Order: sequence, then C-alpha cells, then structure tokens
Amino acid sequence: MASKRKVANPLALAVMALLYERPMHPYEMVTLMRERGKHESVRLRYSSLYSVVSALEREGLIVARETVRDGRRPVRTIYEITGAGREEFLTWLRELLREPVKEYTQFAAGLSFLPGLPPEEAVALLEERVRRLEEETGEMRSRLDTVAEQFNLPRLFLVESEHELMLREAELGWVRLLVKEIAAGGLGSLSEWRSLHSERGQMRSAGGGEEKDV
Repeated sequence: MASKRKVANPLALAVMALLYERPMHPYEMVTLMRERGKHESVRLRYSSLYSVVSALEREGLIVARETVRDGRRPVRTIYEITGAGREEFLTWLRELLREPVKEYTQFAAGLSFLPGLPPEEAVALLEERVRRLEEETGEMRSRLDTVAEQFNLPRLFLVESEHELMLREAELGWVRLLVKEIAAGGLGSLSEWRSLHSERGQMRSAGGGEEKDV
C-alpha cells in the first residue's frame, strides 16, 4: 500500500530524481527537465519549482550545499539530496512502478454520461476527438524524435514520453472503433437511445421550454 508522502507534488519527485544524480541549482533542474522532455509528464513552472524546493528543504529531504555567482547573474543556490531524501525518492519511485492506481480522467467521466446526448451528436463529438488525437499523437511523436536526436538521449530517459504516446494512440484506436460501433448500434438500440431525447424534447415543449423539478 502506498505510504503518505511528506511532499506529494509530482514535481518533487522530479527534483529529487535530479538531485539523486548530482547536486544542482533550480535553473539547471529546469534546463535538464526541458532537455529530457520531463515537462511533458510533470507540470513545470518556475514558481511551483521554487515552492517545491522550499518544501523539500523544510522536510529535510534536500539541503542547500552552497551558493555560486556566475558573472553578473544572480546568486544561485546549489542543492543536494539528503539521506532521508534518497530514501523518500526510492520508496516513492518503487511504489509508482509497482502499484497500479485508479486514475479518474475527465474523458472517462464524459463517457459515463454518454447517453445524455443524442447518438448523432455523440458521434460528431467523438469524431472531433479523433481528429484532435490524430494531430496530438503526430506532434508527440515528432517532439519525441526531435528530443532524442537533438540531445542524443538514450530511450531510458524517454520512456515516460513513449508511455504517454502509447496511451494516446491506444485511445485514438479505441475511439475510432467506438464511433463505428455507435453508428452500427453495437452499444444498444439507436432508436431507444434517440427516444430518450425525443421524450425529453416533449417534456420541454409541455413545460413551456423549460424542465421543471418535481
């Protein structure tokens, strides 16, 4: 069972992972995360990063090692991970890799109330999703190839991007099939589905254009 994290923000995991490699200052953390495409899987903002660094330092998971100044640039603080931080990072990482968890996506919420729309509108909206997924997966694959080539990164540092692409491509294939099944009546009688909305339309007309609570 997953334990309660002292700092649960996924960005904290990224910070500890980088400091697990070597000490560095926040600007270098941002640079490395962008070079490796980590900002695609972890929401990255400067303000959030400094808040996370402060929280990790407060919990004793990282510590300021030294401050440096490069020319006219502002003084930068170099952080390193502590023994407690290494233990926290490794425990958290092992849990994430080992234990499947239920993720409540917005798309799943929408699918659960699919009968709330007429079948023709549902199909049109899902077809629009297909078009957007096609564009998104094409862009994701292009970015993945660019990062790998530009920074000469081994796949070891890109597997989370591959995972995200795989999920999107799987969703794309599934939604395409879902559209075909709806049109063919594979999810149930289309006439019964349409009747739900014809009855609702009659209720609106009878009520003067508005549905009233009973």
